Amino acid sequence: MNYDLFTPSGEHSRACHRIEMVDAEACLFPALFSECEAARLFAVLRRDILWRQEKIRLYGKVNPLPRLTAWYGDPGTTYRYSGITAEPTPWIPALLEIRARIEAVSGGRFNSVLLNLYRDGADSMAWHADDEPELGRNPVIGSVSFGQSRTLQLKHKREPANRRNIELPNGSYLLMQGAMQHHWLHQVAKSRRPLGERINLTYRKIL
Repeated sequence: MNYDLFTPSGEHSRACHRIEMVDAEACLFPALFSECEAARLFAVLRRDILWRQEKIRLYGKVNPLPRLTAWYGDPGTTYRYSGITAEPTPWIPALLEIRARIEAVSGGRFNSVLLNLYRDGADSMAWHADDEPELGRNPVIGSVSFGQSRTLQLKHKREPANRRNIELPNGSYLLMQGAMQHHWLHQVAKSRRPLGERINLTYRKIL
């Protein structure tokens, strides 16, 4: 099912494509940001975000995450995931601009954002769900992508054969809500193909 929504400026419509999934609510805006907007915001974020190379302990070994990350948000929005404790860096204007756009079309309110920089096809994110306690029950996650298109792979926790692949192009916005994080896992797999840089932002609300 598709329907049209308008940006705050009202200049042109954006189609929201509902993704049919059991135990989940997901909606993709393939072009919420125009190509010009996406290029500008990518350049600003690549330059101005304080990117970090985090490390995680896995099977007794400490390894660098296969991507760069950053955590921004309101004061007090500490986030703990994968053994990492992230204290919020204050908002910058570009992050607030993006937040205002996605809040206008989804109606949600976000107080923090996790950024991931995928430098090439070797950078990835393993299977996981955004179900940390500080996100509360049935969290709303707003995922914005700039740069190289990558595929978000999903599989149902109880029925792993039940899978979905969602292509996330430049300027897209994926809204995930309902019980999705409780019932589905998602990942961004490595690729042997030569790929350009991608910045993904997942806006959240820390309770």
